[in-house]
Amino acid sequence: MFLDYEPGDFVINPNNKDWGIGQIQSIINDKVTVNFENTGKKVINAKEVTLEKVSKIG
Repeated sequence: MFLDYEPGDFVINPNNKDWGIGQIQSIINDKVTVNFENTGKKVINAKEVTLEKVSKIG
């Protein structure tokens, strides 16, 4: 699987937009750790959720 993002990129979870914008912390296999502005750190399974890349905040 090819992921179109890397640590440091800003993303949103289209299934949970109320989480706000998150910054990718790490990617290990299919597990993407993202620190979201409204919910904190979440581990996303990239096989189940396609994160959408967004422009940097501010």
